[in-house]
Amino acid sequence: MARRNRPERRPTPPDARYNNVQVQVLINKLMKRGKKSTSERVVYGAFDRISAQTGRDPLDVFQQAVRNTTPVLEVKPRRVGGATYQVPVEIRPDRRLALAMRWLLNAARTRGGRSMSERLASELLDAANNTGAAIKRRDDTHRMAEANRAFVHYRW
Repeated sequence: MARRNRPERRPTPPDARYNNVQVQVLINKLMKRGKKSTSERVVYGAFDRISAQTGRDPLDVFQQAVRNTTPVLEVKPRRVGGATYQVPVEIRPDRRLALAMRWLLNAARTRGGRSMSERLASELLDAANNTGAAIKRRDDTHRMAEANRAFVHYRW
């Protein structure tokens, strides 16, 4: 790993339909084996399903789901004198977004049956309403950080 400096991040261009960078990041994270058109079809299908079910703008539902799923704190292991402590630390903004997207997609993938666009749509709706597996994951992360608040002085 290079120790001198971090490479600058390339800007992600916005997606074609909604002209939104976060939607493009979701499409890229969903993509497997370079099949971007399949990933776009799944995400846009999920957005169409959300607008048909709720009558709301799917972009608003998606952004609300990402906001609700985004964690603020996480724990990192820190060795001090032979013991390993779980130290709560704040999360960088780019990592917050990456975790929220990853948790939403993993929760959608683990849902049973149906097509991926249906599972993604229902997970986004659940996350927008503060329920679902991705929200549970965020709450577990926050609960773990809260439980280990006594070790916050070991932060580096």
